[in-house]
Amino acid sequence: MREIVRSDVSEEWAHSGIVEAGDFAFINYCVGNIGQPVENQINGAFDHLEERLKSIGLTLESVVKIDCLFRDVWNIPVLEKVIKERFNGKYPARKSIQTEFAHRGGEDGLHFQLDAIAFKG
Repeated sequence: MREIVRSDVSEEWAHSGIVEAGDFAFINYCVGNIGQPVENQINGAFDHLEERLKSIGLTLESVVKIDCLFRDVWNIPVLEKVIKERFNGKYPARKSIQTEFAHRGGEDGLHFQLDAIAFKG
């Protein structure tokens, strides 16, 4: 059995930002531009995802699945616009969920977060 590698670990939040297991990498809690308009937050989350992928030698092209969490799920068309700009037709499988984030910014804070699975091949 190969080793499971955990990185970008937060002791405060008790989670790993990246877990590499077998041929897959699981990337957790990607956020960015908190407090800004939702399109900026979506782009910020993808920027964060790209940084994490780069740290393990991968790119967005390796992403096979994303889970998208929204404060307001009616912002899905904004997400779709960003995905079209970033993935150039090589889209991952996707799920969108509406949630009430437990974030200190409340309604003016976090509006979007994503988690991803990438294939390491």
